[in-house]
Amino acid sequence: MDLKRVVLIHPGREGRIFGKAPSPSYTLMRLASLVPDEIEVEIWEENLGPLDARIRNELGPTDLVGITSKTLAIESAEKFARLAHEAGVKVVAVGGAHATLMPEDVARWADVVFTGEAYFTWPQLIQDFMNDTVKPHYNDTEWADLAGVARLTDRVLKMVDENRHYWTPLLEVTRGCPRNCSFCTAIRVSGQKMRFRPVEEIVEEIERRKIDRFFLTDDNFGLAFRLDPEYIEKLFLALAKLPLRGWTTQAEMMVAEYPDLLDLARKAHLDKFFIGFESVNPKNRRELGGKSKGLTEQYKRAITRVHEHGIGVVGLFVYGFDEDTPETMWETWRFAQEAGLDSMSQTILTPYPGTPFRAQLIRENRLIPNTPWRLYDTAHITYYPKQMSVEEFTREYDKICKTVYHPVRIAQRGLRSLARVSKYSVSMVPRKTFSSFSTDFGYRKTFEWRYAT
Repeated sequence: MDLKRVVLIHPGREGRIFGKAPSPSYTLMRLASLVPDEIEVEIWEENLGPLDARIRNELGPTDLVGITSKTLAIESAEKFARLAHEAGVKVVAVGGAHATLMPEDVARWADVVFTGEAYFTWPQLIQDFMNDTVKPHYNDTEWADLAGVARLTDRVLKMVDENRHYWTPLLEVTRGCPRNCSFCTAIRVSGQKMRFRPVEEIVEEIERRKIDRFFLTDDNFGLAFRLDPEYIEKLFLALAKLPLRGWTTQAEMMVAEYPDLLDLARKAHLDKFFIGFESVNPKNRRELGGKSKGLTEQYKRAITRVHEHGIGVVGLFVYGFDEDTPETMWETWRFAQEAGLDSMSQTILTPYPGTPFRAQLIRENRLIPNTPWRLYDTAHITYYPKQMSVEEFTREYDKICKTVYHPVRIAQRGLRSLARVSKYSVSMVPRKTFSSFSTDFGYRKTFEWRYAT
């Protein structure tokens, strides 16, 4: 088949916030970079503007369309695929988390399904398209070494123009997580072995992208403190030399056990850890994959130690485990206040495809029937809890979110974070002002989706 253009589509629902979209699709930037130079490539981002009319009017038979999607956006992906077919597109390929976790669902309407990582199979599809030998399924779950994989090209960087169009660039340092939390998709999407990108490649990419702040897409960057501390030391020493405003990453509380690395982390411009405490209820420890046990005094010690090194802590909590009651939510809020968390994520346990938690709910007939995938956003209840009714859970979750994300409390936490920054360097306060408030603002927006969908 004649191939003149590759169009990669990223469904989104957030839209622009003060003129910019939240973050570009790092995955599509890398896949676009694998398209041969002689073939035109474009990335269409729904958060930058509506795509329906564009798909209808601009696509045609010589376009190869790729869509990446999480579970909550898969219905939009299906709509885009239908519109593309109506416009004459012959091949729509779909990958991402949902396709990997539930390929049979995507195969109903996509011409090609990608499972696992596509950095080796995507170039194969392009070649197969031109040879008219396209296959219905491309799988890559070998979890290959990350060295030299899908280097971002200057063509793609110029096209995306992320500093102009997006608030927070994304970056990857490690991939995979050895933990096996019953509700998490990480090991099923990225593998259970943690892999590391060469430090030199990371530094080169940051400099070439001209970014001075970013969020790591890593599933559990903090675990690398234990698995390969020498690598982390080398990374921090390299990042310390760059003129960064700050960066953030997901971790677990064991990072508090490495004071020397925390010192280096602050010098490397690390702004805050997003730490998955998950639950303050010790009865839930079996579901937490070994990283948390619901021991709040242990949590507090870890938070204090991280704060002592001038690094912020965002607490990540999940409500709705089988041992949770409405009081669990309020106990979590009291803990957050006592511990001095800089921000707090409160999400509803969500039974994503492919997880042990979903399999359990299917066995117990506890999934709420006919729930659309768009409600699988960690802000809606999609199953029947054990210790409370859906109505009770909904009511108390609304109350706790309105309490935690009240503008006054967001301001209090943000000012407290800035005060902590000023102890180390007053000159850093202006650079940290945005990040001191933006996290809570984002969580408030996520909560608001409960009423928009």
